[in-house]
Amino acid sequence: MQKKYVPLLLFFALLLVFAAHLGARLALSEPAFSLACAQEKRVYLTFDDGPSTVVTNSILDTLRRERIRATFFIVSDRVAGREETLGRIAREGHTLGVHSATHRYEEIYASDEALLADAETCAGVIRRITGVTPHLYRFPGGGWDAARRSVLLEERGYRVVRWNAECGDATAGATADELVETAIETSRGKNTVVLLMHDSAYRKTTAEALPRIIEYFRGQGYAFCAY
Repeated sequence: MQKKYVPLLLFFALLLVFAAHLGARLALSEPAFSLACAQEKRVYLTFDDGPSTVVTNSILDTLRRERIRATFFIVSDRVAGREETLGRIAREGHTLGVHSATHRYEEIYASDEALLADAETCAGVIRRITGVTPHLYRFPGGGWDAARRSVLLEERGYRVVRWNAECGDATAGATADELVETAIETSRGKNTVVLLMHDSAYRKTTAEALPRIIEYFRGQGYAFCAY
């Protein structure tokens, strides 16, 4: 072999080693969910009202351990001091959506203009901190005049996401056992489940129940999906 080709061969050898190392890291860090979400049984884990510090990070720890992606609907006036947590949601590959700027119904639903301005305020905070432009929206409290206002939001480029099952963590004092039972009961018989949960500061039992909720859906053959 001519000596002039040796450096070139060494370069390609190093390149192959690097590519193999990178591929291995991606295989470990990236859940194979895209193709799985084409199957019939799918569950979307969705979390409203965050971010919080302890609860959101506990939920993120579980999702990372289980190699699952989820969807988080953000209340932007709860971001101050929790920018790192919001950034972590984005960095770990979860989907960010708009829930509201304030979660104060009387302000958000005062008019169509107020609703749209509130959504853009929240989206702006998400965009500024994470670099992600959110395209999902979930109405606080389920929405007032939601059908008509969904059209307004869609005209602004948002996809409105509702839910068809819940864990029941909106009930004060619900135990983790009760949250698991409610998630099972409200999702029963549904091939596509959009599960409503919350990750605000006082939803510690939601974080506690999440591993068992995941275990249940996995045992039932559901693929875990994010929007």
